[in-house]
Amino acid sequence: MKTGMITNKELSKLLLHPDSIAVIGASGNPLKPGGRVFKNIKDGNYAGKLWPVNPKSDEIMGAKAYPGIPDLPGTPDLALIAIPAPGVIGAMQQLAAKGTKAVIILTAGFGEKGEEGKAEEQKILKLASANGMKVVGPNCSGFLTPIYAGKFAGIIPDLKPGTIDLVSGSGATVDYLMEQAATRGLRFSHVLNFGNSIQMGVEDMLELLDESHGPGSSKIVLIYMESVRKPQKLLKHVRSLVAKGCIFAGIKSGTTDAGAKAAASHTGAMASSDNAVQALFNKAGIIRVKSKAELIEVACALVCLKGAAKGNKAVIVTDAGGPGVMLSDELNRFGVELATFSEKTNERLAGILPPEAAWGNPIDCLPGRTAEIIQNVFTILGEEEADNIDFAFFVSGNSGMSDNGEIYQAIIELTKTCLIPILPVLSSATTCADLLEKVKESETIYFPDEVLVGYAVSQIVNRPVISDQSLSLDNYNKEGIAKVLADSGKILSPEAVETVLKKAGFKLPPQTEISSEAELKEACRKVTFPVVMKVVGPLHKSDVGGVKTDICHMEEACNAFKELMAIPDVKGVLIQKMVTGTEVILGAARDGDFGHLIMFGLGGIYTEVLKDVQFALAPLSTDEAMKMIRSLRSFKILEGVRGEAGISLDLLAEYLVRLGRLVTDFPIIQEMDLNPVKGVGKDLYAVDARIFILKKNLPTHLVFHPWFPCDRPEHS
Repeated sequence: MKTGMITNKELSKLLLHPDSIAVIGASGNPLKPGGRVFKNIKDGNYAGKLWPVNPKSDEIMGAKAYPGIPDLPGTPDLALIAIPAPGVIGAMQQLAAKGTKAVIILTAGFGEKGEEGKAEEQKILKLASANGMKVVGPNCSGFLTPIYAGKFAGIIPDLKPGTIDLVSGSGATVDYLMEQAATRGLRFSHVLNFGNSIQMGVEDMLELLDESHGPGSSKIVLIYMESVRKPQKLLKHVRSLVAKGCIFAGIKSGTTDAGAKAAASHTGAMASSDNAVQALFNKAGIIRVKSKAELIEVACALVCLKGAAKGNKAVIVTDAGGPGVMLSDELNRFGVELATFSEKTNERLAGILPPEAAWGNPIDCLPGRTAEIIQNVFTILGEEEADNIDFAFFVSGNSGMSDNGEIYQAIIELTKTCLIPILPVLSSATTCADLLEKVKESETIYFPDEVLVGYAVSQIVNRPVISDQSLSLDNYNKEGIAKVLADSGKILSPEAVETVLKKAGFKLPPQTEISSEAELKEACRKVTFPVVMKVVGPLHKSDVGGVKTDICHMEEACNAFKELMAIPDVKGVLIQKMVTGTEVILGAARDGDFGHLIMFGLGGIYTEVLKDVQFALAPLSTDEAMKMIRSLRSFKILEGVRGEAGISLDLLAEYLVRLGRLVTDFPIIQEMDLNPVKGVGKDLYAVDARIFILKKNLPTHLVFHPWFPCDRPEHS
């Protein structure tokens, strides 16, 4: 074993495919963590060398035991520590001396207990870093892989390579998920828990899965996170895995804010940490769910669909009208379409169904349906509509009017042979409990409720789609922007804001700033009436009466100037050509390691009242920008309603892309608002704007995101 740091390829081998495992604290008592994990590995027929370490036993469960780590006959690829917390540091020191590089600490009693435990974690981390070791945990339940069952808590299912990977920051959540998954017949390949994640966490495991991905790797990955510690690493490797054909679904818990955070801009005030997480998941292509049950439902649907659905056209085959209607409603609510059949298909269905049956979509086969009828319905759909239907639901209860056993057997076979993916909804959990057990034993996934699976499928159909930022932007002067920002204070002056926006490619209405009444006449002549007059200085102009609109002649301008200059803290007055049209807000706020959140919504004074806004992580592609625009509840206003002209959506999307590029190129921009951006058609202007700079010795060339195509070198 090398003495230095190991590569990710080596680490993946040690954690997931170790040739030797030492269990520190192994015991003959399966009610103790060390005894349970040793028994699980042994009973799981681990083919490598398994070494129990216990100073009080010569033999454990038929295997020779070793009194201490120095006594082991070789260097274990992987060590599992299951001893009381005070002994963990000593065990780590001995493992370091032995040359072990991968350690999973099952022991609890560290950071989760308080400051003293966190101090012990830092000692472990320092020791591991000094010796090139990688640590999982502490306070984790362990790993399950097709090679070994290194987990001490919860059920230990049979694992099947290439099925589903589950990566979690919580051991208890893993156990609860596995219990629910077992009732539905879900199979897993890897189940990985990281506990306190002092060195390795969910994001690091995704990196390993990405770099080791190949033929036979899992295509479905489920994640559970309580904190996102390395958002850029998660983004990079999930996007990479999605590009390789993987589909992600995940939970991020701990989403509520204790209160709104204080911020200078509208965007900063509205950009909560949960908005950042949602934007991260969207950009990574992760289906975000709220609960374990929802995660299991989505996973089951993914298995039935054999990955992602190729489109959004569905068919419903049922034996009762009500469930079919409820499923139809749920699908329609989220934009999933019911396919329309050809005349030939309708004729063939009419020929095999009872006269009272409905052969539209949903297809109601009535309570007297038989296995033969169901088989024939799906045969016809497969032969005639395979190119028109992306997936099918079979919804069945127990009418007592035919043999459900035969029907279930037909569905088991159809899920394997039909050209259309089938999602069976089998609701008779009581009267057909024995039959459902047989369905599960056949490794066929089924669903207990039609509305829940309808929602799960809609999440898959509407899952976030990743796209890359376009690097080509005309009229974008990065060097000119850098010069302005380098010479600026914490809050950019109106002149600096105007220069930055113009060099970034935004259109501004004619405007000029004055500080004396003597300058007023020339300013109004230059800008031309009607004008808007705004105070320079106060942060929220409208709150202090600092905006005067629709000023059409000099007398009005003189009176407005005097009123505005009487406002406290005023530094001057901005004279601006009055712009009419629809108002929107574009903004950006930096959220730690997430980067900048871009906000878009209805603008003006209604921004924080209506809160009809969308968020995305910078930088943006045109597709991402357009999705933000179309996702507003008030989208129709942007298109134009009741004879009013709308805004050019293409130009609006371009402005969002430009804003994303600006804050990505210059992370020293802490927050900025363009509020409102206003106009009609392509005459769209940044009417009011403010930019706040983070002055903390951050170089202006800065850090570029490593996960999108870049024509410039990365900075670490």
